[in-house]
Amino acid sequence: MTAARGIRDSQDADDFDVEEALALVKGDSARASGEPGSGAGARGGSGTPSTPVPTPQGEPHAHATDSGHGGHGAGGHGDRGAGSHGGSGHGVGHKATLWPQARTIAERAARSVPRPTHVSVTLDASLGLVIAAPLTALTDLPSFDTSAMDGWAVAGPGPWDVREEGVLAGQAQPEALTDGEAVRIATGARVPQDATAVLRSEHGRIDDKGRLHAALPQASGPARSVGTAGVVHGQDIRPRGQECRSGDQLLPVGALVTPAVLGLAAAAGYDTLAVVPRPRVEVLVLGDELLTEGLPQEGLIRDALGPMLPPWLRALGAEVVAVRRLGDDAKALQRAITGSEADLIITTGGTAAGPVDHVHPTLRRIGAELLVDGVKVRPGHPMLLARTKENQHLVGLPGNPLAAVSGLLTLAEPLLRILAGRAAPEPYTLPLKDAVHGHPYDTRLVPVVLRADRAVPLHYNGPAMLRGIAAADALAVVPPGGARAGEELELLDLPWVMSGIGACFT
Repeated sequence: MTAARGIRDSQDADDFDVEEALALVKGDSARASGEPGSGAGARGGSGTPSTPVPTPQGEPHAHATDSGHGGHGAGGHGDRGAGSHGGSGHGVGHKATLWPQARTIAERAARSVPRPTHVSVTLDASLGLVIAAPLTALTDLPSFDTSAMDGWAVAGPGPWDVREEGVLAGQAQPEALTDGEAVRIATGARVPQDATAVLRSEHGRIDDKGRLHAALPQASGPARSVGTAGVVHGQDIRPRGQECRSGDQLLPVGALVTPAVLGLAAAAGYDTLAVVPRPRVEVLVLGDELLTEGLPQEGLIRDALGPMLPPWLRALGAEVVAVRRLGDDAKALQRAITGSEADLIITTGGTAAGPVDHVHPTLRRIGAELLVDGVKVRPGHPMLLARTKENQHLVGLPGNPLAAVSGLLTLAEPLLRILAGRAAPEPYTLPLKDAVHGHPYDTRLVPVVLRADRAVPLHYNGPAMLRGIAAADALAVVPPGGARAGEELELLDLPWVMSGIGACFT
């Protein structure tokens, strides 16, 4: 990368500012001259200058900053305040939060919110929610001895006399059998009292006198001691309570209701479930330059975040109660925030300090408490988290689409996960197939696909681009300085990869 590319007019063309460009150029020069600790996989200070890089004004920063303004790439939202740093509106001295700490703060904020312990919903409304009470069996499963196969229920040793009428699933208690009797039986039907086994249809034959014989090779071991050739006592009978007894705990509190859980709950006798209610989210789309249909034209661009955020939020366990397009109207923004009853408000764009970036001034006017004001992550540095009411928070996402995704997974995901009662995913790592360039000071989130136990970095990962994330399975967490091929990196799964697209978009 050249300094000319890093110094941009729009302040967000490639998510690098003047200071970052200087740092990268210095790093490139060091690699060219063979200085130690300058490789792509260097960690901490080894891949960055040993002293703070001077700004054009000659004053050192604690770290390189990212305005997140402008950058009206495809679908980008306008954070248009040229010259601000950290997306905070507080100038050069503002210090952003480390990426892991920002996620922890979001979790802690959610835990401080008083929430209803549970609500009762019908089974068909519970998919994707978390159960708030242990799922205990309301009956034995199965609740009576049932046939596991189509065939004959037999009693005692054969051959057997076969009754004329068979037993079908759903019938009441059939007549008991006596030794030497058999009766046709269907899968799932109630086994007659005193039956000793079920002989599968393919394992029996009827002779010319209408008697049933077992057509099996002589069994070995325990089978020799009971019944006739190859017929084992209890074979192909599902005994009452085989899966569970009434009162057994089937699933603990906190289990996610999947399609399989719905089936289990129904089988166990449930019509409704006690669940943690979905946190309610309102999305406020900011920016006068956004089109909702058609091709970009005359300086206007298509809104990518309005269509993308609601289903993504639902995949994270939220109920999206409204998507409102406010343009660049400070009064409308204030009315929308103060009038919202949602648990979480999401804003898109406007998190910097330009003339039409109204998020920070609005939060100050309403007395909101800023919990996170800028995060040391690329893309998405100028994201923020604020407490607007005792039971309400606001996540301000940068306007560029991939930067907004970064903010969504950094701040909104941990907060919504706690509010929805979901368990944190188990962290995992995979080795990189190819090296990834890092930011000199900040964490980087890079879209990857997973192939043969390797994470393959994707191209088109600039802050205004969605082409990479649209094809991705996960985001790789790249430390400052970058990572070399083969290096293990933490991965953040995308919600539809973790849960299945049919289960999570409900």
